[in-house]
Amino acid sequence: MHDTTALLVELGAVILGLGLVGRFAGRIGLSPIPLYLLAGLAFGHGGLIPLDASEEFTMVGAEIGVILLLLLLGLEYSASELVTSLKTQYPSGAVDFVLNATPGAVAALILGWGPVGAVALAGVTWISSSGVIAKVMTDLGRLGNRETPVILGVLVMEDLAMAIYLPLLTAMLAGVSLAGGSLALVIALGAVGLVLYLALRHGRLISRAVSSDNPEMLLLVVLGLTVLVAGVAQQLQVSAAVGAFLVGIALSGEVAEGARKLLTPLRDLFAAVFFVFFGLSTNPADIPPVLLPAALLAIITTFTKIGTGYYAARRAGVGPRGRWRAGGTLVARGEFSIVIAGLAVATEPRIGPIATAYVLILVIVGPLTARWTQPIAAKIEARRGGGGGGDKAVGVSGAEAEPVATSAPERRLGSHDDLTPEPAGEKHE
Repeated sequence: MHDTTALLVELGAVILGLGLVGRFAGRIGLSPIPLYLLAGLAFGHGGLIPLDASEEFTMVGAEIGVILLLLLLGLEYSASELVTSLKTQYPSGAVDFVLNATPGAVAALILGWGPVGAVALAGVTWISSSGVIAKVMTDLGRLGNRETPVILGVLVMEDLAMAIYLPLLTAMLAGVSLAGGSLALVIALGAVGLVLYLALRHGRLISRAVSSDNPEMLLLVVLGLTVLVAGVAQQLQVSAAVGAFLVGIALSGEVAEGARKLLTPLRDLFAAVFFVFFGLSTNPADIPPVLLPAALLAIITTFTKIGTGYYAARRAGVGPRGRWRAGGTLVARGEFSIVIAGLAVATEPRIGPIATAYVLILVIVGPLTARWTQPIAAKIEARRGGGGGGDKAVGVSGAEAEPVATSAPERRLGSHDDLTPEPAGEKHE
């Protein structure tokens, strides 16, 4: 079969399959991410039917998927929102990092992966899946709960931390010296600071320069600028993903809203391709040997995430029931864990299978802990005579007594990694 013909056939089959898989996931109330990963495992090297003709195209599509994920993430925030979250949520962010990155780093060292593998696996276990979390909170009717701003604040801190973590990881994976890695980190921090300053002081001018009443022109300008900046950032060892994130932050107002509407379908398509590509690059035969360590890591980090949410909600003055709900909701891992593993797999191939198994476990367990952590904790407290705390009683999917308005952070629901997103609200400067 002619190469082009084979490419079209394979590519069409992949995209059609993704659509059917996504529809099935929606019907059963599951995130499509684990099904995309399983599809990749089924048709990758060592799978049922290897997809050779479309492999190179899929690899490029996966790179674009990561860039669009970060761009849409940046478009969800204004610089002022990020600065506010940084000022108010940094203690919770620090606790989140220590509790959830440490198990991954320790596991990698025990497995003999060395410092680079430790940093990579720490990121895999650290970052929660805001896409899965957004879906779960919407399904359970918790958008107005008192703990919701706390959950969103932790997710914002994680996303902002990625702007520092990804350049550091990229430099380590490239094998640069300590001085080179420090330089990459300084460049990343400087770029983040510069973009935040320009967005705060001159956001209207930047948005006006990019703005266009013609949707086609707006799409081309924003997408072209993002890919260009991502390429330059990667050349500087800062990470293409961070470059795309910074472009998103720099845009605000009507431009950000228009770009988000235009780019969301592209994001969904290429993000799905990214998850499939990660599965394609993982040999299914490598999964069973790592199921035990992946399961142990999933159990440990389930409890550490619950502890993170409990601490953050307690610090915000939320009652005991809301604290447990916040902790259970944060458990799910997904897209960013796979992004990090995808960056590291070329240098440390062993991270691919364990990251795949780990995400498959927690992307399924996460919605269950979100629903049942608080009721189980209440029953345990009742048996111990504690009564489950002083909050007004609520159902598993009910909101607390006083719904709280969550202006800017609430728009976080339905952002970069929910492949079937809720409509996003307006982004303010």
